[in-house]
Amino acid sequence: MDTLHFTPRHLTRPPTSGIDVTTKLRHFAIITYAIAPEKLLPHLHPRFEPDCITDKHGNRRALISVVPFLDVDFHFERLPWLTFTFGQTNYRAYVIDRETGERFVWFFGTCLDSWTNVVPRVLWRLPWHRGQIRFDCEYDQREGRYRRYEMRTKSAWAKASLTLADSGESPQTLAGFPTLESGLVVLTHPLRGYYYRRDGKLGSYHIWHDRLNLSVGSCENARFALLKSLDLVPFAEQNRPHSVLIQHETEFTIYLPPQAADK
Repeated sequence: MDTLHFTPRHLTRPPTSGIDVTTKLRHFAIITYAIAPEKLLPHLHPRFEPDCITDKHGNRRALISVVPFLDVDFHFERLPWLTFTFGQTNYRAYVIDRETGERFVWFFGTCLDSWTNVVPRVLWRLPWHRGQIRFDCEYDQREGRYRRYEMRTKSAWAKASLTLADSGESPQTLAGFPTLESGLVVLTHPLRGYYYRRDGKLGSYHIWHDRLNLSVGSCENARFALLKSLDLVPFAEQNRPHSVLIQHETEFTIYLPPQAADK
């Protein structure tokens, strides 16, 4: 993998319009697993290939992440007074576009704890699924870390339970990447994602957020039913992720509507 850097493209917020969304993400975590690339390939559109690192044994490994958070003050730019709060968990992989060489994320789907789930499912055919998501967290502002981080999801699509420990320390390295910044660019700052729409077509959407101020965490307990059902990470290996990165709160912009991407 080449050495990567944050650029003005990553860190400059594009202009917004009335339909775009601004939201604060609280209890934001990225739990990443390194897996054999051949496990990921069947889930990807042929246009994409896994973005791989090399582990300490010299094996190529694809990367997938579970990203839970609580949306707070979710609102459309045109309707700032109409706000929503709900839990959300994204399931994603890191990929390279075979046509352009650009890096993106591939979404397996999203679990959303809100009746508004029906809007993106029906209107834009997004692979979003309903679930009951509950966070039980205690954040120590003085120490800059979580004293308790727990998340539970009841969902027919992606039942989950998660308990993290938070060191409060900034990451110094990310295994398999040539530099820490390279790893942060890949894992924390993908601004465009692709996915199979519910009608089977290729879809895409675009977000933006500033550079994150993360701490290093570890898994005390992780059980993600979707990773097992997709034959990506068995339960027995889910407590041993590649990395855990945590941020108490950050702001995201979501550019709407998502687009059909099939050529």
